[in-house]
Amino acid sequence: MKRILTVVLSIILILCCTVSVQSLSKIGSRGDEVRQIQTVLKNQGYYTENVDGIYGTITKNAVIAFQKNNGLTADGIAGAKTLKALGIESGNTYGGYSSSDYELLARIISAEARGEEYLGQVAVGAVVLNRIEHPSFPDTLPGVIYQNGAFSCLYDGQFYEPIADSAYSAARDALNGVDPSGGAIYYYNPVTATNKWIRSRKIIATIGKHVFCE
Repeated sequence: MKRILTVVLSIILILCCTVSVQSLSKIGSRGDEVRQIQTVLKNQGYYTENVDGIYGTITKNAVIAFQKNNGLTADGIAGAKTLKALGIESGNTYGGYSSSDYELLARIISAEARGEEYLGQVAVGAVVLNRIEHPSFPDTLPGVIYQNGAFSCLYDGQFYEPIADSAYSAARDALNGVDPSGGAIYYYNPVTATNKWIRSRKIIATIGKHVFCE
């Protein structure tokens, strides 16, 4: 009996260690979560290299600097508390979407709705997601965003500007089903829009400077 108990405890310990390894990023880690960490750190001025998804010494040092400035244990490991402080939810698939989709949606929200009220930012994200479900648009998030001529920010440089912190939260809410647009698949600024066709669309909601339409 004692031997069986020892074996069971050993298995539990191994499982706990495995979960612990999976829930943090550290030297040697690679992947989408590392890219998110690097992107957030870069936007906040802690990381100045390319976002490559590889957790090396430079990334570790950037994490340490961030941890020191945020009252966290400065061990250079992006565990649960550090990820939370960075605004990154470890292991979260964001309503079934990947972390790279989350990052891309935050970028388009920031580029298209930087300076808009928060609900307006969520609504822009919801429009992107509504297009995925609509037969007239590509059926993936990157496909919708990179569709030729769909978003002017891809051509005027705004898409490549640092991502606003609020855009990350807005992207998360949109990916988890929040839709202030009321199911819209288009939006525009009535003050600056010159396209007559877009103005002919039925308006569903007005949030900030944008109107959202079918």
